[in-house]
Amino acid sequence: MALFHGSYFSDALRRGASFSIYLPNDIAPEFRSKHFERPTKTLFLLHGYTGTGDDWVKDTTILSLAAQYNLALVCPSGENSFYLDGAATGRKYETFVGVELVDYVRRTFGLSDKREDTFIGGISMGGFGAVHTGLAYPETFSKIVSLSAALITHKVAAMKPGGPDLDGVANYDYYKLMFGEPEKLLESRNNPETLVKELMAAGKALPELYLAIGTEDFLYEDNQIFRRFLTEQGFPFTYREGPGVHDYNFWHPHIASSLRWLMGEAEN
Repeated sequence: MALFHGSYFSDALRRGASFSIYLPNDIAPEFRSKHFERPTKTLFLLHGYTGTGDDWVKDTTILSLAAQYNLALVCPSGENSFYLDGAATGRKYETFVGVELVDYVRRTFGLSDKREDTFIGGISMGGFGAVHTGLAYPETFSKIVSLSAALITHKVAAMKPGGPDLDGVANYDYYKLMFGEPEKLLESRNNPETLVKELMAAGKALPELYLAIGTEDFLYEDNQIFRRFLTEQGFPFTYREGPGVHDYNFWHPHIASSLRWLMGEAEN
């Protein structure tokens, strides 16, 4: 896999924005699978809270899978933003990932501009970001992979100033900065449920969705709330769960199975 580290001036963030991109354009012919008989597909990968764009490659075996599947990987650094647009100047992380970076890497690296060739995925905070961004831009992303997603909007909406940190992670002021006024969150477009309702009402093409969560994960019930909501709305999705907590022991096998799902390969 060819590797490029890059930065460019982001109008959405009003500063230089960094990302890494991995391209399967240096795979020797004798090692190329059937997936090289079609154009390269692209997967935008979002890191978790306190993470960086390097986490996916540093902590997983995704490069070998991407080489097998003729899949380009784009890994932006989204800080602790939850990949949402903020009201303040320089805080449009949703726009950065869902619009600006997509356009930039397509133009710069000649990647496919077709919806069916463009996916988004993430872990934890990045899992939330993948769900939210994929739903916000269904004309761009055809499939979404979300592992142990921080689908915490109902918890955030119930927070009060001066209250305890949410899940021992961060305080009220942080979540207010990321999501906006908590009491208004559930009806806002920062809530993925709102985006689902809008898509269903508009009759637009729906992105395919893959969700996975460990049964001992502290985010398990948050994912069940979202799972029940999707079922009630009639929004199609693929769901996987199994023993595990919020760590790479759970994520590693689900990275492999989710990439098989992206490629349309049936599970064994």
